[in-house]
Amino acid sequence: MSAPALSRTRIKICGLTREADVDAAIEAGSDAIGFVLYPKSPRAVTAERAAELASRLPPFITPVLLFVNEDAPKVIASLAQVKGSIAQFHGEETPQQCEEAAGGGRFRYMRAARIPLGDAGAGFDLVKYASDYSHAQAILLDAHVEGYGGGGKAFDWSLLPPAVDAHLVLSGGLTPANVGDGIRILRTRCKTLSVDVSSGVEIDGPGNKGLKDAGKIRQFVAAVRAADASFSS
Repeated sequence: MSAPALSRTRIKICGLTREADVDAAIEAGSDAIGFVLYPKSPRAVTAERAAELASRLPPFITPVLLFVNEDAPKVIASLAQVKGSIAQFHGEETPQQCEEAAGGGRFRYMRAARIPLGDAGAGFDLVKYASDYSHAQAILLDAHVEGYGGGGKAFDWSLLPPAVDAHLVLSGGLTPANVGDGIRILRTRCKTLSVDVSSGVEIDGPGNKGLKDAGKIRQFVAAVRAADASFSS
């Protein structure tokens, strides 16, 4: 069940709002691009805007649409509008609600698991959570903070179970400086490991949420590839 030694860590850059940032993520070698369709988020875009930005993607790069407790018909319509997209559910959606919002198998989806910060993270039963959401393509791991999304915070990765029968996506507080540590800690604990970054590759300063730094994106991808190489050396 452990990830093969030579498996490549997939990378998603999330919370994109501008053409230049989509292009930078593509150029750096990202595997997926995330668009936030949660109106209360400072990085929110409409489905129409997501479709416009996603039209810049070349083949084999996946657009991901993030939803929080959204009505199933709106989720289905948005996924249909952004061709080739998959859903990422970040609210209190039950397994049944995820299936309904994914069109009963018409679309693929990921389910976010909100892991408590600090020692409390050890009490989160990720094995059961992954089993409950067994129809999800992957379980995304994010820090549990006020509101939805990790808020740029990282939970204690070492407290997660040693073996989880699921594809995992590590998120929450990742940066070019720490993503390698996250990969080294979690890579052998799941089927495959991917990583998801948003605030960690944004332009510094207040008011810049949703505005990415192309240099930081390149640094993040390079750090992931360096961590991958350490497993094969």
